[in-house]
Amino acid sequence: MDSVNVSLVTEFILIGLTDQPELQMPLFFLFLAMYLFTALGNLCLIILTVLNSHLHTPMYFFLFNLSFIDICYCSVFTPQMLMNFILRENAISYVECMIQVYFFIFFAVSECYVLTSMAYDRYMAICNPLLYNVVMSPKLCLILMFGSYFIALSNAVANTACMLRLSFCDANTINHYFCDIPPLLQLSCTSTYANKLIILVTGSINIFVPTSTLFISYGFILSSIIHIRSSEGRSKAFSTCSSHVLAVSLFFVSGALEYFKPSSAGSMNEGKISSVFYNNVVPMMNPLIYSLRNKDIKVALMKSLSRCNF
Repeated sequence: MDSVNVSLVTEFILIGLTDQPELQMPLFFLFLAMYLFTALGNLCLIILTVLNSHLHTPMYFFLFNLSFIDICYCSVFTPQMLMNFILRENAISYVECMIQVYFFIFFAVSECYVLTSMAYDRYMAICNPLLYNVVMSPKLCLILMFGSYFIALSNAVANTACMLRLSFCDANTINHYFCDIPPLLQLSCTSTYANKLIILVTGSINIFVPTSTLFISYGFILSSIIHIRSSEGRSKAFSTCSSHVLAVSLFFVSGALEYFKPSSAGSMNEGKISSVFYNNVVPMMNPLIYSLRNKDIKVALMKSLSRCNF
């Protein structure tokens, strides 16, 4: 008998976020509204950043990329989730499932390192304002962004390649609303040791390297803020950082809860809830976090609206 691992399953059935019929339509409209708000909000930030020359700075260069990633990120799985709410049996082919795994990892890890780059940008702006324009040059910004995408690409290729080597012999019902790695590993009829090792290694790197960078950056930022004499200056610095800290905390904590706990039926159900936060809530909140409390964005929006009225 041929020993080469070949998946016998040609499609998977997604259970969805919930199996309670009375919740299907309310959740459909809720997540549709969230998806539209996420797409439109991030698209507006992209357009404002491109059209307004005073936003052509390192901070808004990273925000531009974050908004682009958020649109792509939520588009990987939200359409599938919406179909889960209106279809009785939602099937996804094996190939489509693997493609979804790949792009989910790519955009999730990209967001992780873009948020880290934004923390370094804030560190330079607050702790070394005189050197900010020299250090945060266009070349460094491009290096940070290409580095983020390269790390994301490496993670996506490594994890997806390990998924492709698995065989799925009989069970094909995924206890999730999209093709996530933990529920897929539970369905495999071959050893998942290599997959779990890759998840542990890449997950640890993607959690500890960014978080250590974030803690160090914000440690220096907090020290600098304390030494600011004017209360107005301290308030402005805290306001700038608090938005980023909120977005980072929500993304990293919910992601860690999903991938760093034992796999079981109960944890899979809990994982679906925690994944909603970093898959749906964080991309939706980013436009709010970085616009409502941002004077530059408000000014850019007013200028753009005045041009349209004219």
